[in-house]
Parts: sequence; C-alpha cells; structure tokens
Amino acid sequence: MDESGHWTDAPDYSPEEWRTGRGERLPAARPPKGDGATHGEGQGGAGGTHPGPTDDEDLPTAPATDGDGDSDSDKPTDPESDGNVRADTEDDADVTAAATTTDPGEATLPDPAPTASEPDAEHSVPEPDAEHSLPQPGATGARPAEAADPNPATPPPPTEPAAAPARRIGWAADRELSGERLVRRTARERFRVGLRRAPAHVPDALHTPLLRSHRIAVLSLKGGVSKTTTTLALGAVLARERADRVVAVDANPDSGTLGRRVPRQSGATVRDLVTAIPDLRTYMDIRAFTSQAPSGLEVIANDSDPAVSQTFGDQDYRRVVELLSGHYPIVLTDSGTGMLHDTMRGILDLSDQLVVAATPSVDGASSASVTFDWLAAQGYEEKAREAVTVVSGVRSSSGRLIRVDEIVAHFRQRCRAVVSVPYDPYLARGGEVDPEWMRGRTRAAYYKLASLVAQEFDRG
Repeated sequence: MDESGHWTDAPDYSPEEWRTGRGERLPAARPPKGDGATHGEGQGGAGGTHPGPTDDEDLPTAPATDGDGDSDSDKPTDPESDGNVRADTEDDADVTAAATTTDPGEATLPDPAPTASEPDAEHSVPEPDAEHSLPQPGATGARPAEAADPNPATPPPPTEPAAAPARRIGWAADRELSGERLVRRTARERFRVGLRRAPAHVPDALHTPLLRSHRIAVLSLKGGVSKTTTTLALGAVLARERADRVVAVDANPDSGTLGRRVPRQSGATVRDLVTAIPDLRTYMDIRAFTSQAPSGLEVIANDSDPAVSQTFGDQDYRRVVELLSGHYPIVLTDSGTGMLHDTMRGILDLSDQLVVAATPSVDGASSASVTFDWLAAQGYEEKAREAVTVVSGVRSSSGRLIRVDEIVAHFRQRCRAVVSVPYDPYLARGGEVDPEWMRGRTRAAYYKLASLVAQEFDRG
C-alpha cells in the first residue's frame, strides 16, 4: 500500500473521468446570482461552459457527444442566457438515467450540497408568472430576489354587486336648480330695508270665513303662461292676510317647478307623500313633506328624478287632496301643461274654483280661449263661467305692443272676472314670490285676484 506508484497505477474513478469515459459531461454548477466570478474547483468561469481550474484562462476541451454521436457544439446557444449554460432536456434525461442505473459495484456520487444560489427544492420559492414577475437583481434600483415578497399580492376575487340602496326622502332636493340657489338678492332684499306692505285698503271679501276646505286649481292649455307664478302669488296673499293654513300642490304629471320657487325645508315630494299616506294622521305628520315660504304658504313639490317612470296619476291626486282637505282650509293646485293628461280629470272634479292663466300675446290669449272651449266640451261649462282669468305680463313687457284691453274684453264674456297683472322685474327672474317685494301695481293686482277668489268662500 505504501509503495511508490501504488495509487498512480490504479484506475481513475473521479466523476470527470467516469462520465467522460461514458461519453457524458458533468453539468457545471450554477454560480450565485449576480456574481460573475468563478467559484470553487470543478466549476467554470464567467462563461461556465466547462469544468476547469479557477483561473481566468479558457482551456479548450473536446466537445462531448451524446448517445447518437452528435456533438454538443452543433447545438445553438442562447446569447441572452444568464451565464449558466445548461444541457438540453434530452441530455439531462440521459445523465439522470445514467446516475440512477449504476452498477452495484460502482460508487454512487452524493448529491451536491445546496448553495445560496440554488435553494433547497423543499423550500424553494415558486417562480411568479409574467403578470407578477419580480425585477431582476441586475436592474437599476431593483430589490434583490431574496428580499422580494415570495407571495406577490393578487387582486381579490370579484364580489357580487351590492344591491342599490333605497332612495331616501328628498335625495334630489340639493341638486335642483332652485331660485334660492340661482337668484342674486339685492342689498334691500338681503337686509329687508324699505319693505312694501299690503295695500292701504284690503278688500273685506278677502276675510270671508270658510265653511269647509276650499280647492282652487290654476290651469291652462299652454305652458309658459305663468301658472306657477299665479299659484304662488295667490297663495302668498291668502296665507298672509288670513289666519288659515294654505297649501299648494304641484300636480304636474311629469316634473313641475313649484318646489323650486320656495326655500326648500323638506326634500320630500308629492310621490313620497302618496307612499306615506297610510301612516299620516296629524298635521305635523304632513308638515314633514312641505316647505314653507316667508308668507306662510306651504308647498308640496313634485319629483324631478328622471329615473321615475310612473307618472303622478288621477288616483294619486285624489288621495293627496282628500288627505290635505282634512288639515288645510285652502288647497291650491298648480296643474301641468295641457288638458288631456290623466291627472286633469281629478283636478276638475275636485276643484271648487278655477283660475285660467293667459299672457298678453297672441298665442297666450288664443290658448286660454281654447281652454274655455275644452272645458265646455268636457262638461265643465258651469265651472268655466265661474272662473277667473289672469292675463299675466310679469315675464315680458310685450304688452305695450298688444291690445291688452281687447284680450280683457274677450274673457269678460266667457268668465266671471278678469285680472290684468303688469310686468314686474322681481317676478320676471322666476325666483321666490313674496308680495312684499312686488311693485305696487303688481301687488294690487294679486290682492284683487285673491279677493275675487275669496268671494266664493261663503258658498257651501
């Protein structure tokens, strides 16, 4: 054993010689990521193409051949590789098969110990997919791979859409373009300096006592003839001069503007009132659905929600008026445009008195005349004869070009009385309606209208 040359004459069983003799090549171990220097014996340099010494010189080696006799040098090499040249999948399979089918007399090579660059397979980090790929260690500002989160965040699974919350009462009141939001007040209006009071002589008819709840409807076949302004002005005078509760209802089947002409104290609408009717017992219950003007007039607004597909119909109106008549001595109705909608039948059946709106213009006067024709054709001829016509020029001064006296003379033959209201810049802006801010002639005209309407209060 101690003789010289004993081990030198023995066969070489090193891994390199053993596998080279079988036409195989020992795969090079991967260097640590991010380190291009050579490490240890039996590993390649920066190129890592063959086992060899640890110095930087490249030693030529004979190309290894596979079982078919093909040379590995004929196989293309990926130029974008990370510096670790690995054998093809077919070569790796041959090497693995050879390692597992060794003869019993041959020594079995131990598995290489895991290094920092090759973590144990049992504790290896799964490679993330392309969508959640981590930055490579060589990139500028990139975090090292070992410091990266092994479980990248994934988007939460989709959840079922939550049901739409129930619409609260008055949800759209803060979105309306109301007069309180749009109209600029003058200094006199802000500080209420120099208020104009009621006329020196208030007609006695205005204080006629009521025997029961009185219902007044303001209507016209044409839109834009100051129906809403007439309703608010008439209600304001009655509420200011009488000790009775006065309420005005927006009965437009689509979307009226009555609620936008008063300070909104409640965002509720007439549709909300219809829904809550079974639970309403007292006046205070109803008061939660109304907004009150400075004159004391209360207003029930209509719904301006474009998503509402159900109109305010005849049965709804009848239920609302029946409820209000038990708590308000005077109930006014601002009807919608036209005369053929479903609500108009209930308005005409339940009203005690009609007010027809007209304007000092050709189309405004002719439309009001057609309204009387329609009332007579539908069986309301008596109510048409007892009606009051209001020729309202508050929005335009075109009355100077129109023979207003001819219009007034025409309607005196068709109804009980006619009131002509002159132009007023305070009312022309379409905001709130308060008799204290009207011109003297305008305010006197509305007081005259209120006294004419009050003359019918003593009728049972």
